[in-house]
Amino acid sequence: MNLQQYLEQRKQQSEATPLFRELCLSCIQPRFSCYCHHIEKFDPNIDFVILIHPIEVRRRIATGRMSHLCLENSFLIRGQDYTHDASVNEILSDPNRQCMILYPGKTSQNLTPMTQGERRGLFDQTKKLTLFVIDGTWASAIKMMRQSQNLLNLPRICFSPEKPSNFRVRKQPHEGCYSTIEAIHHTIELLGESQGFDVSSRQHDRLLHVFDSMVELQLSFIKTADEVDDPKRYRVPRFLSRRAV
Repeated sequence: MNLQQYLEQRKQQSEATPLFRELCLSCIQPRFSCYCHHIEKFDPNIDFVILIHPIEVRRRIATGRMSHLCLENSFLIRGQDYTHDASVNEILSDPNRQCMILYPGKTSQNLTPMTQGERRGLFDQTKKLTLFVIDGTWASAIKMMRQSQNLLNLPRICFSPEKPSNFRVRKQPHEGCYSTIEAIHHTIELLGESQGFDVSSRQHDRLLHVFDSMVELQLSFIKTADEVDDPKRYRVPRFLSRRAV
């Protein structure tokens, strides 16, 4: 076989090889785990600004990106120190917006024990509620807040988780920690009515639908990998053992 024949053979083999790692340009998942067909957009009457940490951008399972794909009028902005970020500062300076940040802490107003009237009283009904959400690990979220001078003085809101996170393919610091998409869903559950969103329509459950579908798919991959790696599956029968031979 000469060089030309060898190169032609390699080309044919390459073209015949399935592109298992070809990525979807929307969800940045390999084609075999793309979740875009589960996405149904909706408008929660709240503009969410999702600030995604650079490390989170590279994760295949980034629920901030997943949230952005589901939420109409949302923003997904990559960064760590947003002090001089033009997109963030433009949103913050818009006089038609009431900007707040979903972030726990001593100065945060807990939405959970409030009545609907009390929640409604937190907001200027003549302005568009614009809620910033940090998408990253807890350690990186703390650092992002400390570095981003333009976020420090934003009014903060939080909630008390009502059940453990369903993010079973990624370890959380403790069961009260929600993924970004779960946190956004619960915030809509609490604030939707105050913003004119029909919570009873359960449109916001579309967030959990795509999230849960992704989690179940990843768990199935893990189960399959465990079965393949199970040494019991490859145990040599006694009659074929070295001693028997």
